[in-house]
Order: sequence, then C-alpha cells, then structure tokens
Amino acid sequence: MFDITTVLTPEIALAVLSLSLLAIGLLIPAGARKGMMPLTVFSLMGVLGYTLYDFFYGPEAAFLGGLYMHDQFAVYFKILFLAAALLVVLSSGGYVQKLPKHRGEFYSLLLMATLGMMLMAGAGELITMYVGLELMTISFYILVAYLAEDARSSEAGVKYLILGATSSAILLYGISLIYGLTGSTELSEIASKLSGNLTPASLLATVFILAGLGFKISLVPFHLWSPDIYEGAPTPVTAFLAIASKAAAFAVLIRVYLLTMNSQTFSATGQTLIFVLAAITMIVGNLIAIPQTNIKRLLAFSSIAQAGYLMVGIIAGGVSGIKGVIFYAMIYVFANMGAFAVATLVAEKQGSSEIKDLAGFWHRSPLATVVMTASLLSLAGIPPLAGFVGKFYLFSAAMDQGNVAIAYIGFVMSMISVYYYLSVVKVMFLAEGDGLPDVPVHGAMKFTMVFTMLITIAIGLYPTPLAKMAIAAAQSLF
Repeated sequence: MFDITTVLTPEIALAVLSLSLLAIGLLIPAGARKGMMPLTVFSLMGVLGYTLYDFFYGPEAAFLGGLYMHDQFAVYFKILFLAAALLVVLSSGGYVQKLPKHRGEFYSLLLMATLGMMLMAGAGELITMYVGLELMTISFYILVAYLAEDARSSEAGVKYLILGATSSAILLYGISLIYGLTGSTELSEIASKLSGNLTPASLLATVFILAGLGFKISLVPFHLWSPDIYEGAPTPVTAFLAIASKAAAFAVLIRVYLLTMNSQTFSATGQTLIFVLAAITMIVGNLIAIPQTNIKRLLAFSSIAQAGYLMVGIIAGGVSGIKGVIFYAMIYVFANMGAFAVATLVAEKQGSSEIKDLAGFWHRSPLATVVMTASLLSLAGIPPLAGFVGKFYLFSAAMDQGNVAIAYIGFVMSMISVYYYLSVVKVMFLAEGDGLPDVPVHGAMKFTMVFTMLITIAIGLYPTPLAKMAIAAAQSLF
C-alpha cells in the first residue's frame, strides 16, 4: 500500500509553489521581487530531486479509479518537465527583470504550465488528460502575450488563443465520440471495448484525437501556428513551449496510441495516419527551415522537423521504439535549451532575433558561440553529440520493425538539416560583426549554457545511464 499524497508530492508542491509565487508577486513591492527567481530555482531543484528519487524507488500503481497513473513512464516525463522549467528559469532571469511589468507572475504561470504537463503525463483517462492539457495551454496563452506593449507578442497571443481553442475543441469532440462508442474515457476500457469493432465513428474519433494532439506537437498540417507564435512570444516562453509542451503532448500520444490506436481496431488506420504525418512533418519542417532569416523561426521549423523524428519511434512501437522517443525527448531538452539560451541572451542584449545579428559572434561572445554550435550540431544528429545517439535509437528501432521507408526519410532529412544549422554557425564564425556590441555571459545564464552543452556532450559520449532510464520507463507501459 502507498499514501496517495506521497506519489502526488511533485504535483502538490508545484501547485503550492505556483500559488505562493503569485501571492508574493502581488503583495511585495516591485523592487523586492528579484528574490523570486532564486526561490523558484531552489524550489524546482528540490522537487526535481524528489522526482528523481521517486523514479528509482517509488511505487508503481494506478489510483483514483484508474484516472491517474504513477509509473516510471509518467515520472520520467515529470523529470523532463521539471528539468526544462528549471533551465528556462535559470536562463530568463535577466530577461524577466527587464520586463516593464508583471514580472512577479511570470514564474507562477511557468510553474502552472509545468503542473499541467505533469497531469498530462500521468493521465490514465481522457478527461484527466484534457484538464491537464488545458491548464498547460491557458498558462501559455498568457505567457505568449506577456509583452503587452509589443505588437508581435500580442498578435502571437491572439493567434495562439484562437488556434489553440480550435484544436482543443477538435480533441474534445474526438473524446466525446470515444465516450459515445464505449461509455468510458479510461484508456484500458476503451481499448477492450473497441477491440475488433472498427466503425466509421471510431475511425473519425481517431482522426480527431490525432488532429488535436497534432496541433500541440506541431505536426504538419497542424503546424502553421508555430513560426508566428515562436517569433512573437518572449524568448524564454518560446523555449519552454518548444521543449516541454511538445514532450507533454508526446507523453499523451504514446499512451493513447499504445492503449487504443495500436489495438487490433486501430492498428492499420493509426499506423497509416501516423506514417503519413511523420513523413510530411520531417520533409516540410526541414525544407522550410532553409530560407529562414530569424533564429526563432528557424528553431520553430526545426522543432517541427524534430516532432517528425519522434513520430518515427511511435511508428516503430514496442519497447525499443518508445525508448527511442523518450530518450530523444530528454536530450532534445538540453540541445534546444542551449540554442534558446543563446537566443534569449541576444534578444536581451541586442533586442534582436535575426540571424544576421549573430555576425561576428565568435569574437563578441565566444562561450555563447560554442554553446550554440554544439546545440545545433546535436539537433542535426552529428556525432559524438547526444542528438546522434537519439536519432540512431529512433531510426534503428523503425528498421528493426520493418519500417525501413520512414527511417530512410528521417535519415535524408537529417542530412538536409545540417545545411541550415551550419548556415547559422557560418554567420557566427565567419561574418563580420562591425558595429555590433559585445555580448558577455554572466551568472545563471552562463551556468545554463555550460550545463546544457556539457550534458549534450556527455550523453553523446556515454548514453548508457539515460538509455537505461528510458528502457525502464518504456517497459512500465507494457
């Protein structure tokens, strides 16, 4: 037996911390709010430490009538969300201090979004998943439009609100169809009641659920919101949106796919749909990234392509495929966070996110240049960095299961991605930066950059510990 409050400690702690930060931001004077960033950092470190302990030594169980799951899969993703939130907070201190107002609420909203992601990862039924998703999404609606005086941020917030609400409605309609067919929203019951009974209504429900989750993941053709929202949102918010919210949607998709769409009923339909979505996502994301001149838009299309790579592991299925997905999701946090940390620094110091403004960056900010280079090469899958190992796991799992075509598409697209990643590196090292200011790196930002780079290199050289965690998390689903 176990105490339910024990296994829900990370969620309870985040909820209490978020509300406490909100109260502190409202009650204390504006000049005294500089301590909110260290308070958030140390609190997240404590929750992250507890969650790591829980992964190795905590119980595995379904509780609340199967509404919520506490297994290594869910805890693994909680670790991912907390690590991403911690890195975003560390890299955003200087940026947030320059906000004209509402600095206090920033960290509270960030933690509330993290709590929503954790609920999504542990959801054992569709309504619980939807509640977590809306908690995350509503927090992001506010965060994306946080720069109220910036027209691009306001525009991004309105676009994200409209498109996000539409995708949520589509997802909810798919859930209602499933409930109408089965009388249940619990994933295990849905799979048993629909097994062998493929109908037009169940097929339509599959399409609607994939479309709703596809928006959150930025799968083509549900990706059109990403570039504008990524460009207009505050850079730390863009980083969190690109990393953690995508991982949360994948956590949901893996559970839904394994327990429903990958059953006898949905195997052929779900496999075909996901194959097509993965292929066009990799192709479109990489090809449209090539002509981009804004670093945030380039990373947006890169993020779209990365979603396609992750779908390859879901197509492969089994322990090896799911292991590849969750392994790659974790290393994606560090590689992408390194790139966005540099983008945040440039936005803070130069007020720009154009690639041309990285000219001469090697002379103006050597550390940031090295970090950005390592991060981009990892995203491209260049050895010996972590991205190479992650893509190897994904593509080899697909080939082992006979899905050779999607693995080849992924490999070719990875080679194409090297071009636009190296184009950024070329600007930093070879272009002249006359007239542009030096961009020194200090404090928490320096720690974030160095830490993400070292983790990216270390996992590439020695992936075994993270791979073992990923295998344990994947096996807990089967």
